[in-house]
Amino acid sequence: MERLLQSVKISINQKIYVKDPESSDLGKRIIKESIIMIHEMGFEGFTFKKLGSKIGSNESSIYRYFENKHKLLLYLTSWYWGWLEYQLVFSTNSISDPSEKLKKAIEIITRATKEDSSYSHINEVLLNKIVINEYSKSYLTKEVDMENKEGYFVIYKRLVSRISEMINGVNSSYPYPSSLSSTVVEGALHQHFLKEHFASMTDCTDKISPTEYLTHLIFNALNRTTNG
Repeated sequence: MERLLQSVKISINQKIYVKDPESSDLGKRIIKESIIMIHEMGFEGFTFKKLGSKIGSNESSIYRYFENKHKLLLYLTSWYWGWLEYQLVFSTNSISDPSEKLKKAIEIITRATKEDSSYSHINEVLLNKIVINEYSKSYLTKEVDMENKEGYFVIYKRLVSRISEMINGVNSSYPYPSSLSSTVVEGALHQHFLKEHFASMTDCTDKISPTEYLTHLIFNALNRTTNG
């Protein structure tokens, strides 16, 4: 799969950026260092001025790529969901059994992230931590409906739709496939967050993973409908 991903370019909605950061060395440095800095200082503490100082470039040069840091966060999180979607598609494409396909999809969505050498300017481990801690800030805004209409969240929504289709493949009579699918995606982020920061609020530990919990939750719901 790594060889396949090396030839894959994650396509991001062009309205999110002013200039494609993948098109130049400076753009790739902006992406690389912004991931490190947002992880270290949080989205609130991160500014283009600090980023410019870090990469040795004028703050104005960053604005040639992104209108503001909100758009940068949208770019980073969209890239993450696109990267995850490609893994899901490649890993499940050859699985014919619907239950096994769904189990593999849940594993990919919920497992701890490992760095992917296919993209040298992107640390997927740190990006995953940003998504866990900061993703909600990309859509909990007054502009969310407008941005949704502009297609800013299309990759995220497409990923949820793919899992929803797999849920239907396991049990077509289950009445809430989209809700269950979004529960998997959002629940994975939430359980990893709780495990890291509020351990008393989750049963996920070093021995019990979010994958194990969410697989149990999903298949219990699907089997109950089948047997009920």
